[in-house]
Amino acid sequence: MSKKIIGQTLLEVANAIESGEFGKKVKIGLTTLGSEHGVVNLVNGANLANSNLFDIVLIGPKVDTDLEIVEVNCEKDMHNKMEELLDSGYIDACVTMHYNFPIGVSTVGRVITPGKGKEMILATTTGTSATNRIESMVRNAIYGVATAKSIGIKKPKVGILNVDGARQVEKCLKELKENGYDLEFAESIRADGGSVMRGNDLLAGAPDVMVTDTLSGNIFMKVFSSFTTGGDYESSGYGYGPGVGEDYNRKILILSRASGTPVVANALKYAYDVAKGNVSQIAKNEFKVAKKAKFDEIISSTTKKEVKTSEEVKCPEKEVVTTQISGIDIMDLEEAVKELWKNNVYADSGMGCTGPIVLVNEAKGEIAVKILLKAGYTAK
Repeated sequence: MSKKIIGQTLLEVANAIESGEFGKKVKIGLTTLGSEHGVVNLVNGANLANSNLFDIVLIGPKVDTDLEIVEVNCEKDMHNKMEELLDSGYIDACVTMHYNFPIGVSTVGRVITPGKGKEMILATTTGTSATNRIESMVRNAIYGVATAKSIGIKKPKVGILNVDGARQVEKCLKELKENGYDLEFAESIRADGGSVMRGNDLLAGAPDVMVTDTLSGNIFMKVFSSFTTGGDYESSGYGYGPGVGEDYNRKILILSRASGTPVVANALKYAYDVAKGNVSQIAKNEFKVAKKAKFDEIISSTTKKEVKTSEEVKCPEKEVVTTQISGIDIMDLEEAVKELWKNNVYADSGMGCTGPIVLVNEAKGEIAVKILLKAGYTAK
């Protein structure tokens, strides 16, 4: 018995020296039922990812492999066993498909952008961070930052994709930053810059963390991972990523049922990264700092603004409008125009090449910006 213990200890020391990883070896689970490409596709991904850095535990039917298998034969039992192994600490993280997270938890994807071959975090790709769209995207930003830090990006630069709500999200994040939350904004590669990102920035990987709503993020994940294959086989990237929340401890990473062997292998490596970096603890820490920076108050004021009733405002006499005011979210555009009307400044709404704009007479551009800023809009 003592010889066996000594032998095991020596083997662990030898593995640690070879891998450079000392202490308890990380174990990553992989469920093997549910793929559109079959069990073998997933097992091949596990074999491809197999290294001295971490151990892989397959959860599913018996197959011919040297990897450890926890045998189950239906998806329901498979997920029950996965949760049991995670909660007991037997495995540190698990890669699976089609898992239902609680509200407040969303997955943070990791892609390889086609423009410059740069890795980029997509926040988020599945799940519901909050029932309110703006709060959800602000939370997505924090989830993305936490995930980026867990994989070794010490000061991730954040960009907000130009979808509905982007300007309000930018405003919230800037207020958090002003209140002490340490956040670095990315700069668009387009000539006019800014932290609100265009499609070009998405392709080039301009930010470390690209913030978007979850449904859009899910589509982008699918496009990035399978644009060279026609869509039925995801061949690129790291999968849809870990479920992250303000107070969520299970490290469960999501694959699509269309994910191919290369993505399976990368997802296992991604799982190792976030387990080793302890993404759950980092997310908790990020939210502690965000709460001190008045996260709740900022979100509350934004939510109230969204649900306010629209009042009837008389339109001033029409004028020629040639001066553009940008920075206002599309969801706030009509209210911003009415705010100017209330102050006897004629304005129209429009869509410029960088997003929604308010149009006013050239002589009233400066006063219009002052009125909008005073009313709480982000205008420039």
